[in-house]
Amino acid sequence: MTETGGAVTWLTQDAYDRLKGELDYLSGEGRVEIAKKIEAAREEGDLRENGGYHAAKEEQGKQEARIRQLRQLLETARVGDAPVPSDGSITSGMVITVDMAGEELVFLLGSREVAGDTDLDVYSEKSPLGAAIVGRKVGDRTEFAAPNGKQIPVVILEAKPFTG
Repeated sequence: MTETGGAVTWLTQDAYDRLKGELDYLSGEGRVEIAKKIEAAREEGDLRENGGYHAAKEEQGKQEARIRQLRQLLETARVGDAPVPSDGSITSGMVITVDMAGEELVFLLGSREVAGDTDLDVYSEKSPLGAAIVGRKVGDRTEFAAPNGKQIPVVILEAKPFTG
């Protein structure tokens, strides 16, 4: 696991606190609330035809999956600003400005969890655009394949660490 590799998710302190708060709520009060919904639906009778019961159980499953996701993210996250590679290459946790087929696009390269309440679009480093620019530098030209197969030209204009 490297500090700038994809295995580490860099979170600002605000993002970490927000996600930790969500985890605490879901694994405490949130579990109590969903258990009450399930119990109330169970009291309505036949579980095979009880839409409320099945909806509550589905909601519980989604909630437990989110709890697992948050735990894993917070256990492996590093809090602070992602280090800027000394060679100037682009990594996850940076705000990138590109000229994409003649239009300027500004986005966060990384995880939606990191972006929080910002208005930034987020592209994963595993997305076609993200994969095309990871490891490149400002001024580089590249391209990626759009879902329709068309090659989209990209020029990297700016890259700076995301600060939240």
